Amino acid sequence: MAIIVGAIAGIVFKEDATIVKPLGDLFLNLLFIVIVPLIFLTITTSIAKMQQPKRLGKIMRTIILVFVVTSLVAVFVGLATTYSMDLVKTSDGEKIKETLELETTDEEKIELALLDRTVQVISVSDFTSLLSKDNVIALVIFSIMIGIAIRMSKEKGEAFLKVLISANEVIMNFVKIIMYYAPIGIGCYFASFIGTFGSSIAVVYLRTFIIYTIVTVLFYFIVYTIYAYIAAGKKGIKAFWRNALPPTATSIATCSSAACIPVNVEASKKMGVSPDIAETIIPLGTSFHKDGSIIGSVFKIMFLVGLFGTDVYTTSGVFQVIAVALVANLLITAVPIGGGTISEMMILSMMGYPAGALPILTIIATIIDAPATMLNVVGDTSSSMLTARIVDGKNWMDNSLEKVEEKQTEITKPKTTKKTNKKTKK
Repeated sequence: MAIIVGAIAGIVFKEDATIVKPLGDLFLNLLFIVIVPLIFLTITTSIAKMQQPKRLGKIMRTIILVFVVTSLVAVFVGLATTYSMDLVKTSDGEKIKETLELETTDEEKIELALLDRTVQVISVSDFTSLLSKDNVIALVIFSIMIGIAIRMSKEKGEAFLKVLISANEVIMNFVKIIMYYAPIGIGCYFASFIGTFGSSIAVVYLRTFIIYTIVTVLFYFIVYTIYAYIAAGKKGIKAFWRNALPPTATSIATCSSAACIPVNVEASKKMGVSPDIAETIIPLGTSFHKDGSIIGSVFKIMFLVGLFGTDVYTTSGVFQVIAVALVANLLITAVPIGGGTISEMMILSMMGYPAGALPILTIIATIIDAPATMLNVVGDTSSSMLTARIVDGKNWMDNSLEKVEEKQTEITKPKTTKKTNKKTKK
């Protein structure tokens, strides 16, 4: 709604709408300052808190396999959709770059050997350099290593973990506070944006949203039906669509994968997925498996490609887009809107675009948030069925229903036995 109001204001007031740009800049500055603690605390605590569920080895291997395969399907769908079309014209991109004052420093112009470039990307020479949004990849690797170190410390690391968990909760609430201001900030930024470039830019974003929504709806009905059929044939399709509505509705309403975990776990169990699989894959999927966000990342990358006139229409360029979309997807946290900022900074960093282009991706992330979250959540549900098929065998659904019936029988039997025993004693 804020984007629509901002777009209308920009069209009506034109260049005069730029007067509200500082209110949009305030929102972006708040996002910038939360990036570093958000990355560190989210990744570190998620790794340090990992538990050892039942059948861990087989389940975890299967989950990884399913996540990789389904993520590749999503990224190829996104690429196939956007590869042959320009989401934004290069001429519009030149105007946007001038207004954002995107500059390339001398250091960025220096061509380095592949190994040197890799080392500079994944590490820094000073700890204080980690506290910068310009070194996102190094910060991610540092966070992963700290999480592993906490697990290695066992009992001695629990006190430190509790501090980090507490700090993570505070940061998440800080993000919520920022998001209260998000409608004003994004609305004002969009009004200034449209006022500067005219309604043609609004049409560009509208076209991106329409194309993405169409792709999302087709993916939702076609791909997930195929996954359900692979998992359990026609029974799988019936079970999936009979229980998929609650997580679908919750995801669209909340735009948060985390908020959907309880209803999603329950839906998976009703589909016949065993509790140990459902209770493992759904929380993991919230952080590491997001079909909608992967497709969204491809759309963001291809939007930037058109914006900056980058040539990715080569074999190496295609592989770069695929790799960046997959890697950036791992860094989207399960909170509405704000979690995507990490992913967007990763896209800018890995594709070589300046951090000043973040507002462009923020707007795209906002307008596609609801359909993207829907695929993220329901994608975990379908993945739980595929995992159950591999771990528990071809007849996993029938066996699961038999177990449910046995449990119901066990619940009623003890009551009857107790009454009989009491009569015998008397």
